[in-house]
Amino acid sequence: MAAQPSDSKLDALLREDRVFSPSPAFAASANAGDPGIYARAERDPDAFWEEQAAALRWMAPYMHVLEGEVPAVRWFAGGRLNVADNCVDRHCEGPRRNKAAILWVGETGETRTITYHQLRRDVARCANALKALGVGRGDRVAIYMGVVPEAAVAMLACTRIGAPHTVVFGGFSAEALRERMADAECKVLITQDGAHRRGRVVPLLDNAAQAVRGAPSVQKVLVLRRIGDPALRAALPPGMAVDWEEAVAGASPDCPCEPMDAEDMLYILYTSGTTGKPKGIVHTTAGYLVGVSATCRLTFDLKEEDVYWCTADVGWVTGHSYVVYGPLCNGATTVMYEGAPDYPARDRHWKIIDELGVSIYYTAPTAIRTFMRWGDEEPARADLRSLRVLGSVGEPINPEAWMWYHEHVGRGRCPIVDTWWQTETGMIMITPLPGLVPTKPGSATRPFPGVQAAVVDENGAPVGAGAGGNLVLTRPWPAMTRTIFRDDERFVRQYWSRYPGCYLTGDGARVDADGYFWLMGRVDDVLNVSGHRLSTYEIESALVDHPQVAEAAVIGRFDELKGQAVAAFVTLKEASDVSGAAAAPLRDELKAHVTKKIGPIARPEDVFFTVELPKTRSGKIMRRLLRDIAEGRALGDTTTLADPAVVQRLKEQYEEGD
Repeated sequence: MAAQPSDSKLDALLREDRVFSPSPAFAASANAGDPGIYARAERDPDAFWEEQAAALRWMAPYMHVLEGEVPAVRWFAGGRLNVADNCVDRHCEGPRRNKAAILWVGETGETRTITYHQLRRDVARCANALKALGVGRGDRVAIYMGVVPEAAVAMLACTRIGAPHTVVFGGFSAEALRERMADAECKVLITQDGAHRRGRVVPLLDNAAQAVRGAPSVQKVLVLRRIGDPALRAALPPGMAVDWEEAVAGASPDCPCEPMDAEDMLYILYTSGTTGKPKGIVHTTAGYLVGVSATCRLTFDLKEEDVYWCTADVGWVTGHSYVVYGPLCNGATTVMYEGAPDYPARDRHWKIIDELGVSIYYTAPTAIRTFMRWGDEEPARADLRSLRVLGSVGEPINPEAWMWYHEHVGRGRCPIVDTWWQTETGMIMITPLPGLVPTKPGSATRPFPGVQAAVVDENGAPVGAGAGGNLVLTRPWPAMTRTIFRDDERFVRQYWSRYPGCYLTGDGARVDADGYFWLMGRVDDVLNVSGHRLSTYEIESALVDHPQVAEAAVIGRFDELKGQAVAAFVTLKEASDVSGAAAAPLRDELKAHVTKKIGPIARPEDVFFTVELPKTRSGKIMRRLLRDIAEGRALGDTTTLADPAVVQRLKEQYEEGD
């Protein structure tokens, strides 16, 4: 499971009930500090979401807030609007015209400030360039880039002309990119010649060149010059490369926003699933924008003068919702940073906060635990007085990390909003509202107003206070995914079939006596490594693809830094010999093979060779027992195993580190 306190430690926290109340000064000034907001949303959720929808600009009014039965619901049916118009154009018609929309910091030291006026022109030019490449309404566009302003420009340009985008994380391999582009049948790929990461160049264009050869729908590749090496473009098939500078800079800065139906597809974002094949999560236009706009504004107490920094990569849903669409829809100033937190030194984040005057800082527990490991001295040397709200995202945050964050980054005065949500939910679902909801270290506290959640047992009955169970969402919410791309049956089966009328999150949780939710991580075979969801099946498939591997079982073991680390148990084909000195090179080779097939984030920390894997009499691998072995716990029930001696031998082998 993801990083979390042990059951005994969690129980102690629930009993101890440490509560941090917002300061009276903060509570008095908070935008979310309306004590009646929860009661109003509970009494009439539709009216609450209609109130949030009124903050957007509509091209045609909607007829109903919500209609239909789950999962086939429609939000704001009949309404028309455009995401780029709401995130950019409307802000150019008033005092925000010359306000900074994006503050960008490059890893190599460059900085750029892009106003809303400049952003509108850049987005329109990119949209016209895409039109010139044959992209029209409904055509899919893949985006494979680092954290550069042009990534946000490309996303908004797609929304401007009604072309759904699929952003692929720049850390994914060529094969992962090809699989996603082929599934979405993308017409154009937008990438860059390379990205900077810890002083190295990530070969995005090389990966893209390999990927397009297996994605026949891709006709053109729009290439941004980031590292400035024109020779890299030779890797693309002849006639496929289009230079960003020539195509975009030379295009007209005027491009009308396409009126989009509320339920038109906005984007596809692929996430790992338990069957191995990545799921194309589909988000639509109006509901998604209403959801991310409202949650960004209220969860972070967003004000006009704030400088807001979500540290996520644009390739993940957090980057979509809370780097690009949420803050820009609210007319905020959003920070984008290209590099790693420890390059060129471990104080990079604290320097950016001080130099840019960041007031809202939203990062992952993995990063917080890394900062903890580096020591208290780095944040102590920084000023950090500009900070007023801290956020946590991506996985459950352990109480120790929460307290360190509170004391050493927030200096004991900044409220922490620990948020729970998913790619599929599109928006924050469980979180405190700063200035209104007292917090407890390690708890995401309460569902956002208008969101209804519960923790249930295997039969769907609510569990008692302190008891664990499956987290479900009991009412539709605006930013909910509508389907898995071209796989409605899988969508219904995976999320809506187990508990009728309820969305199954796949996460475990507990609720304490105060109604506060404590998230416990995944209950299926999806790993959460540094906040990134990875499929055990996908990693196992990559391992078995190696010519020497016969079978593989992958589990996530607890890791203090990453939350979970990938551990692989591998059986080899009979002709393979890993005795003695041959074991270490093959381990390294298998780790590199997974990196090539999926990406560095899926690289196993541990690879153990075994003659057999623990299996039931029906042949099912008992991953539960492998987790017990990897985490040093007492072995659970082994009575269903075909050969109980297998797991004991494997335990001894693991403990010996062989």
